[in-house]
Amino acid sequence: MRAAANPVLTGADWPYAVNAVFNPGAALVDGQTVLLCRVEDRRGISHLSVARSQDGFTGWKVDATPLLAADPADRTSCWGVEDARVTHLDELDSWLISYTAYGPGGPCVALAVTQDFRRVEHIGIAMPPEDKNASLLSRHIDGKFVLFHRPASHQTRRADVWLSRSTDLRSWTTPEPVLRARSSIWWDSVRVGIGPPPLDTPDGWLCVYHGVKQMVGGPIYRAGLVLLDRDNPTRVLRRSDEWVLAPREDYERVGDVPNTVFPTGLVHDPTNGQLRIYYGAADTVIAVVSAPLDAVLEYVRSCPDGEAVTEVPA
Repeated sequence: MRAAANPVLTGADWPYAVNAVFNPGAALVDGQTVLLCRVEDRRGISHLSVARSQDGFTGWKVDATPLLAADPADRTSCWGVEDARVTHLDELDSWLISYTAYGPGGPCVALAVTQDFRRVEHIGIAMPPEDKNASLLSRHIDGKFVLFHRPASHQTRRADVWLSRSTDLRSWTTPEPVLRARSSIWWDSVRVGIGPPPLDTPDGWLCVYHGVKQMVGGPIYRAGLVLLDRDNPTRVLRRSDEWVLAPREDYERVGDVPNTVFPTGLVHDPTNGQLRIYYGAADTVIAVVSAPLDAVLEYVRSCPDGEAVTEVPA
């Protein structure tokens, strides 16, 4: 269900002049919702800024200065930082921020940690260009951190979801395939990318992902669901044939990138069992949809076997 308050954040909410705010990472901190928002300034360069709300829908308080910003002296981020995802790591008692750093070499995956969303410690570049859409699992698998990401293949022109593993958040293994864009006329046939960090459930890792289809009038970004094996997250258990969120409202259809919903933030509210998914709409504003976790899991359990997803017949 879309929030009645949508869009919940716009550029007009910022204490300084900006072009757009979108694609936020999300966290629940002491009962307060914290969004780490991508903010594009009027030069076209993005930084990451914090907004806080008691109910996750209204009454947002926006920090006066960015938490993460472009570093003119660093060729990996001199053109900005974008599209954060946020994962709590119990063993570090911190939040891990995975984000896209942008420079002349292209987009790459960078990591940082914070305990309070007021100060950060940079870890560094995890994946070289061209790579983006990175989300970290909240616990180890076989003693290793697991990072989903999307390296671009110029040879095959594919853009699929892969994962890499690490013991120290600095050195990462060779990527392993997880989720492919479907072929032909499917809604997710051009490229796919993991959205918010997957949620650990008894059924498996619940993932929200975006898929893109190229139309005559331009691309359409929609969102679907995937369930991954808890102990082997390269194994897709279930995958939705249909999208679960698509551009419908004016704020999703009209903006800098029309016809776009791009989920990057997810919180599970234990007080009411609700999931809230925060997303960028038309690369211009931030919106949120919510649903009971139980209902979402029931739906995704009914989806087709992820290792035998039906393609459109030739």
